[in-house]
Amino acid sequence: MSARTRRQKASLAAEESEDSPSNGSVSTPSKRASSKKRARSAAREESKENKENIFLFTPNLIGYSRVFLTFASLYYMPLHPRTCSFLYTVSCLLDALDGYAARYFNQSTTFGAVLDMVTDRCTTACLLVFLSSAWPRWAILFQGLISLDMASHYMHMYATLSMGGSSQSHKKVDPSRSWIMYQYYTSKVVLFICCTANEAFFIGLYLLSFSSPTLSPSLLQPVSDSQPGNPAHPEPASLFASPWSAGALEMARANKLESTWPWIITGISFPIMAFKQFVNILQLVKASKWLAEGDLATRRANRKK
Repeated sequence: MSARTRRQKASLAAEESEDSPSNGSVSTPSKRASSKKRARSAAREESKENKENIFLFTPNLIGYSRVFLTFASLYYMPLHPRTCSFLYTVSCLLDALDGYAARYFNQSTTFGAVLDMVTDRCTTACLLVFLSSAWPRWAILFQGLISLDMASHYMHMYATLSMGGSSQSHKKVDPSRSWIMYQYYTSKVVLFICCTANEAFFIGLYLLSFSSPTLSPSLLQPVSDSQPGNPAHPEPASLFASPWSAGALEMARANKLESTWPWIITGISFPIMAFKQFVNILQLVKASKWLAEGDLATRRANRKK
């Protein structure tokens, strides 16, 4: 039972006690009817609260749409960079909308916060996995970014729940622990810019894998110049049964992307992406120290027993 329902019942009980004969007043039919009406209203309010479906809250519905858009972008990722980039970008922009909806409709929930964070982590990880396959020589770097992103957020979430309490939000950071993380999570503008630029950098790299011969010479290399047996320069025949197949034609179309804008997006967003990775490292270190402090406190308490 919520606090609002308890207050309504307490108010109803007080009004009924005032209307009762024990207070020296006469209980008239109109007063009794009014009391019954208030009782029914309170019962309806309580029933409505008990029937709330967290999974159908507006921000959570937006979260489900993000998951759908992410899967759609993954489907188009290998051969349709334009469609994939559009779907992926919309999914990322909805990340800001679900938080606004949660505050506007007063529907902030723990499930919604976890759904939002898990969707963010998985979306970025899937894109980095593709970049690892597009540029095998840089795969270890992309794998490291995936590991850092997953580990830092998991450690931060676990430390927040175990040390701060189950009702503590992972975005509520004590400024005494880290001023940078406090600003990062408290300022919605800073958080939006960092997350948006981080995703924009990886989207730019994704587009460059189709359009830049500087970074991906094998994509634009003629068939006669390909080196059989070299996984970095596979023959088109090893990718598609026929050079005139639908997949081969889509790849040829994708390779005609202009690389100017991807380079601009990547260059502008790189410094902010680097700062975001620094925050991830800082988040991992601070969460580890917080958990270690809890372990020390537990050990001291056990020794005193």
